[in-house]
Amino acid sequence: MLIRKLRIEKGWSQETLAEISDLSVRTIQRIERGGNASLETLSALAAVFEVDIATLATETSMYTQNELSNDEREAVEYVRDIKGFYSHVAIYVVTIAALAGANLYMGTDNLWFVWPALGWGLGVASHGLAVFEILSLFGADWEKRQINKRMQR
Repeated sequence: MLIRKLRIEKGWSQETLAEISDLSVRTIQRIERGGNASLETLSALAAVFEVDIATLATETSMYTQNELSNDEREAVEYVRDIKGFYSHVAIYVVTIAALAGANLYMGTDNLWFVWPALGWGLGVASHGLAVFEILSLFGADWEKRQINKRMQR
C-alpha cells in the first residue's frame, strides 16, 4: 500500500511507474496488493521515489490496510466499487452489442437480444444505484451492526 500511496501522490499510473522504474506493470500491481518485493525491485522503487531503501523495505513489509486512516480506507473502497461498476458497464455494453449484432446478422424477425439487455440492464442499474449510494438497501448502520455481530462471535 505504501508504493500505491507514493505513486498516487506523484500522480503516476502503474504504467508510468513501471516505465520509470524499469519494472513490469505486473510487478507493480503485485507489490501494491501486498506481495513480496525483491531487494532489486525495492532498490529501483526507492530510487524512483527518492527514499531510503531500508525505509521502503520496512514500510512495505509493515504497511497494511490497518495502518490506513478510516478516510483513506473508505476512499480506497469507494474507488474500487466505482471501478467495479464501470467494468460491469463496459462488459454489459460489449456483450449486448455482440448479441445485437449476432441477432441482426441472422436477420430474424424476433429481436431476442432485447431480453438479456433488459434483464442484465436492471442488474447494471441496481449496481450503479448501490455504488453511488442513491438507493441502498443495506446502509452504513446495517454494516456496523453486522460487523459488531461478527466481532462478538
